[in-house]
Amino acid sequence: MRRDASEMARRLAREAEAVCRHYLSNGCRRGRYWVVGDCRNAPGRSLFVRLSQSPKRPAGKWTDAATGEHGDLLDIIKTSCGLVDFRDVLEEARRFLNMPRSDPRPVGADRLLRQSGSVEAARRLFTMSQPIGRTVAQIYLRQRGIKPIRDDGALRFHAHCYYRPDLDSPPLFWPAMIARVTDLKGHFTGVHRTWLHPSGQGKAPVETPRRAMGDLLGNAVRFGSVDDVLVAGEGIETMLSLRCVLRSMPMVAALSANHLAALLLPLSLRRLYIARDADAAGMSAAIALTSRAEAVGIEVFILSPKFEDFNADLCKLDAELFRAALQDQLAPRDIVQLRP
Repeated sequence: MRRDASEMARRLAREAEAVCRHYLSNGCRRGRYWVVGDCRNAPGRSLFVRLSQSPKRPAGKWTDAATGEHGDLLDIIKTSCGLVDFRDVLEEARRFLNMPRSDPRPVGADRLLRQSGSVEAARRLFTMSQPIGRTVAQIYLRQRGIKPIRDDGALRFHAHCYYRPDLDSPPLFWPAMIARVTDLKGHFTGVHRTWLHPSGQGKAPVETPRRAMGDLLGNAVRFGSVDDVLVAGEGIETMLSLRCVLRSMPMVAALSANHLAALLLPLSLRRLYIARDADAAGMSAAIALTSRAEAVGIEVFILSPKFEDFNADLCKLDAELFRAALQDQLAPRDIVQLRP
């Protein structure tokens, strides 16, 4: 039966998106992942299933950021269908694989997604972009209360960044802030794009103005070089807001709650600040990352905003109140990092 299970898991992995659309219908595709609440098909963003194949990251593998559970598509079928006997799970998998179904994507879409979402394509986009100084991206950040700060080359700007609402729609072009994603060794793994209104007054009027390209899992947008202390959070604007007053502390933006929960931590790290967003997903990510960090002896402090996130705090509080709110949450040895 073990051999049957391994072969069935491999066959399901080749149909990973179709499996997810059938058994996890309350989720949706986000880049290289299918995102849903949990294995029981609850709405949400906690569980992500890898849809594309790579040598180190096989398709069909999933992780639940809220619980730390992981598995393959057979586990998805078992839990979503409420099955107990593993023979029934294999029978259901065989039934699914023999079902006639239409691919929701046009011919050639897989090749297009691989090309447009690859690390190589992300690297080309970042190389073609320019520094953000005196660009629409800098105007956008100023409008969010973020003054020009040292971004260590992680942020760039593209004046005509390609945007396609879906595979059947003609391409559009909008200005975009481009953020570099790297791994713990500083190797380039992808980019994050924020499409902007040409005036810089907010994001572009498109359905999904934020999208990532490349390999994000475990990686992040990095500001500063990590030694023994790190501040980690979700959004780029959130971390840049904190960097306005904690200018010398290294920070990373994991880009989503799921990816924050799965963030890889440096071996040298001794103290971790988690800048959570004030929602259920933010708290779940903070709890999951705290558990992983404390398990390897890292001291953890959770930074909580007064409003929905720290960019909202920066915009709604005056500078003195913003610093005071942070000071109460920092370890005594790090308070000196706060600057007016």
